[in-house]
Amino acid sequence: MHTLLEVFLEHARRTPDRLALSFGSERYSYGELARRVTAFAQALLRRRKEPGERVALFLENSPAFVIAYLGAQYARCIVVLVNTQYRQVELSHILSDSEARTCVTGAAGVAELAPLLPSLPSLEWLITVEPPGAALPSSVTVTAFDSLLAEPVEAQLSMTVPGSTETAVLGYTSGTTGRSKGAMLRQSHLLSNIRAVTQAWRWTAEDRLLLALPLFHTHGLMVGLHGTLYTGASVDLRRRFVASEVLEALHSDDSLTLFFGVPTMYSRLLEESRRTGLRPRPLRLMVSGSAPLSAQLFQEIEAEFGQRILERYGMTETIMNTTNPYDGERRPGTVGMPFPGQEARVVDVRGRQPLADGETGEIEVRGPHVFAGYWRREDASRESFDADGWFRTGDLGLRDKDGYFHITGRARELIISGGFNIYPREVEEVLATHPGVGEVAVLGLPDPDFGEQVVAVVVPAAGQPAPEPQTLVDWCKDRLASFKKPRRVELVDALPRNALGKVQKHVLRERLGSR
Repeated sequence: MHTLLEVFLEHARRTPDRLALSFGSERYSYGELARRVTAFAQALLRRRKEPGERVALFLENSPAFVIAYLGAQYARCIVVLVNTQYRQVELSHILSDSEARTCVTGAAGVAELAPLLPSLPSLEWLITVEPPGAALPSSVTVTAFDSLLAEPVEAQLSMTVPGSTETAVLGYTSGTTGRSKGAMLRQSHLLSNIRAVTQAWRWTAEDRLLLALPLFHTHGLMVGLHGTLYTGASVDLRRRFVASEVLEALHSDDSLTLFFGVPTMYSRLLEESRRTGLRPRPLRLMVSGSAPLSAQLFQEIEAEFGQRILERYGMTETIMNTTNPYDGERRPGTVGMPFPGQEARVVDVRGRQPLADGETGEIEVRGPHVFAGYWRREDASRESFDADGWFRTGDLGLRDKDGYFHITGRARELIISGGFNIYPREVEEVLATHPGVGEVAVLGLPDPDFGEQVVAVVVPAAGQPAPEPQTLVDWCKDRLASFKKPRRVELVDALPRNALGKVQKHVLRERLGSR
């Protein structure tokens, strides 16, 4: 089989009554889910959707998301994933850049899109999972999602699954250093990567995943959902992460074997557990990604939940790159080694030559999981690859003598102060050990004497008095080279984060740079 869609449809043919998805009180077998996916695909085809047309999903987690995602691909359209936190500026850019003709969304999405529609001539059709609450121009067709699923499935309607080289998804990057770009992921990329992931993590049809990550993101969709469908397993899908509800499920539902989250989720689960006394049942696997997992949180989860979290490393353009071992040492503060059939290396940022173990440079990856390039951005695509097909991730890191990769930051976040290279994560890890620090982000800001100065943004620890800025500077000075200590410490109530919990340093840079 050449695509994940084919694998899913084969599961539906062989085991139609097997549970695929639950969502609250709703339950969908593989057979029923496939019927709805086919109905949605045929509804698109009846309206003459051409292969390669873009269908945007601006939608919260729900069975409708799963059906639309698979159905659009079955109709040989390209799915455009849209973050539900995006508002008019981001929406306008992504929908105009992709020239999406169709968008599946809810009432909140319609309200955001309504004022933009006159400036989006390519967007002709809104498929709504809820009644739209906003007035829309007559130039846009509005159709209820459920009415499309109610249309009869016609056996005689020709259905052709997409080929392995066809583009399946446009995943837009976070855009922290400029306008986001659409990474073109082919069907072959989706299949090869999830085959490697499920092999490495021993995922089988007997597994059941609690999934509260957003499906518009690589972690939730291309790991959580794809792994479920590829293995014929099942998923307990949640609309969003609510710590109390997730902890209760992990405590009481003995069918669950897997949980995937971001560090913020694990931190919230730990807080909720300490408040209520509930503990998760033993799971086969807990995975963390999308943001760095501190060694301290790793150790606290192990001590209190009895789980050694498996940390991995991925990105929109490549899906999953490296993983700590399923069998063997899961080393805190590292992201492990390449998945089966994939490669990773560390190169000098300027000379692009491979570095020895222990030396810090930019991480590059290569393999069948790496995207085809950026949508209509040949310049950016060329700049991202070398002649041998290595993709420049933009992440700084090193490989230790045992082969484990460590992420130390983003290449663009490297601070050069007085001619010295300073990696923000190194300073963050030291500050995080101070008892008065709850959360911390370190970044560089312009400095007339040194080029850049090290700035630490600190959220005081709950229940502790706010630390004095000079105390934190001295804390670093006693533990790091003097040039690495912060020259400025800002105390804040919270750090700005994206939907996956990753700290948005570009937002901090904008806020602090204007002072």
